Amino acid sequence: MEKITFNKGEDFQSVVLLPQKEILSFNEAVNYLDVSKSFLYKLTSSNKISFSKPNNKLIYFQRIDLDNWMLQNRNESIGVLQENLNNYLKSK
Repeated sequence: MEKITFNKGEDFQSVVLLPQKEILSFNEAVNYLDVSKSFLYKLTSSNKISFSKPNNKLIYFQRIDLDNWMLQNRNESIGVLQENLNNYLKSK
């Protein structure tokens, strides 16, 4: 069995429990996205990222919403673009 070791600043929650959670707190989302707190506040205040605020207090995020935000504005590789073009031309 592989022994889990923690780097400086890491704890059990961030290494083991965080990857299993579907709902993340604000601070967990900051760590998950690797952004600053102020940047995440700007995203929420401008409604550029989905979040929940039960009882108008703490902010929570669904992991899938964070993943979707991170994967927006995707840039395809040249190979993928060429393959898509070839498939398009074959279908015509």
